[in-house]
Amino acid sequence: MKISEIKERKIIHRPTLDFDEYGKRIYHTYEYHLPYNPGFKDSETQRLFAKWIDLAIFSLIFHFIFNQILIFSILFSIPCVIISGAITEFYFGTTLGKKVFRMKVIDDEGNYPGFLKSLWRNFLCLANFFPVFSEYRYKTMAMGTRNGTKMNFSMHLNNKICVTYIVKESKIAEIRNLLDIEQPKNNERLID
Repeated sequence: MKISEIKERKIIHRPTLDFDEYGKRIYHTYEYHLPYNPGFKDSETQRLFAKWIDLAIFSLIFHFIFNQILIFSILFSIPCVIISGAITEFYFGTTLGKKVFRMKVIDDEGNYPGFLKSLWRNFLCLANFFPVFSEYRYKTMAMGTRNGTKMNFSMHLNNKICVTYIVKESKIAEIRNLLDIEQPKNNERLID
């Protein structure tokens, strides 16, 4: 079984227009089997900071040890981050920046990705720095409702193409247990 085949059981209670003899609303219960999401909230931000940590380490090495000017240090660090990221993800499932945030890279079978797949996903991470702008609303006591624009980075392109997942270290045991369990085949069922 693969992670993309795992289904998660969700139960939803939907109200009806009917009431019981005590005046309480009657609910229908629906059970859904939705695709399992091994990711976590704010993964884009943590992945961006992890990549910056990796870049900063190599930039500092080039700047202080090899006496390069800062712009060249940053440019030289990009291929180093790609290659070292592929090697460390192949052996350990993580890079130094990801280790700080306790993240691991796994493939669709729940293992660390192979070297070529990891090299490809690290190369594709250069395209991930495409900003995504979204509007949001917030309320303040003095000014009332205000609108704003928020910028996020879409950090999922390389994972979609390479069929890999960024997960928390604490969730790996749960994912591997789910890979061993046989999943139901139906999509929706009425329990009522």
